[in-house]
Amino acid sequence: MTHTEQLITEVEFSDEQPMLWADKRFHTWNYEMREQFGEKVFKVMLDAGFTCPNRDGNIAIGGCTFCSARGSGDFAGRRRDDLVSQFNTIRDRQHTKWPNAKYIGYFQAYTNTYAPVETLREYFEVILEQPGVVGLSIATRPDCLPDDVVEYLAELNQRTYLWIEMGLQTVHESTSNLINRAHDTACYIEAVEKLRKHGIRVCTHIIYGLPQETHEMMMETLRQVSRMDVQGIKLHLLHLMRKTPMVKQYEAGLLRFLEQDEYIKLIVDSLEQLPPDMIVHRVTGDAPRDLLIGPMWSQKKWEVLNGIDRELRLRHTWQGKYWRAK
Repeated sequence: MTHTEQLITEVEFSDEQPMLWADKRFHTWNYEMREQFGEKVFKVMLDAGFTCPNRDGNIAIGGCTFCSARGSGDFAGRRRDDLVSQFNTIRDRQHTKWPNAKYIGYFQAYTNTYAPVETLREYFEVILEQPGVVGLSIATRPDCLPDDVVEYLAELNQRTYLWIEMGLQTVHESTSNLINRAHDTACYIEAVEKLRKHGIRVCTHIIYGLPQETHEMMMETLRQVSRMDVQGIKLHLLHLMRKTPMVKQYEAGLLRFLEQDEYIKLIVDSLEQLPPDMIVHRVTGDAPRDLLIGPMWSQKKWEVLNGIDRELRLRHTWQGKYWRAK
């Protein structure tokens, strides 16, 4: 009997019912949005013209080694356009897939709290004024949350559906140094505590496939996040892109691309250990085709997503199956 046949047999004779979120075995962002708002909600990705203290020399220079020239905003609006124009363009493009939907303004590119409160207020409020907008998602760094900014975010949180997204990527300081993250894990934990005092939802980003990380190192990052007071997680596959500092690390042999099947199993291992109420904003990502060096299989996004669903079924498992509150 093959391994797959054995798994199928185990499923057929198991009387344990899987936990489901609609037709999925993990707590998807799409499921949560329909629960919150009763309809489809998609993010409208924006570039407000911010920079990053890890690029301009305030904290470090060069940025994270994996980060593209657009500050992880490769699919956001055009920086030279004003925010309302960006919003309308991206919204209309996504309406071709979802003609009836509401919107969350997603300040995606660079560090979106790295400015005076007056500037943040101007940018965030104009998007909240747009018809159909039900909330904001703001991507930032844990070291860019001064008290006055957090107070404004707390005010926003009282008025709208708000998420703060922060890139942890890894809990291992050795990896942090390799990728030039320029903050430590303690800083991240402190930022989460600061936001959660005001009830602000936090989404943690982690990346699988970072230089010299083993499966156990990646799972340790996942386990630590599962015990943090964060409400959402983004599980990213590392994409190596042209013109990023990580290319030199790849050429030096510090980086190995994960295989597709390896990544799928890693994601399912991760979902099993997450708390069931943690919202999984994504389980894979995209990179611009013209910039991507590898892994090239990542361009087959639906194949990866279907593979994750299939692996969950074959294992007869689901998000939180092996999670235990500590």
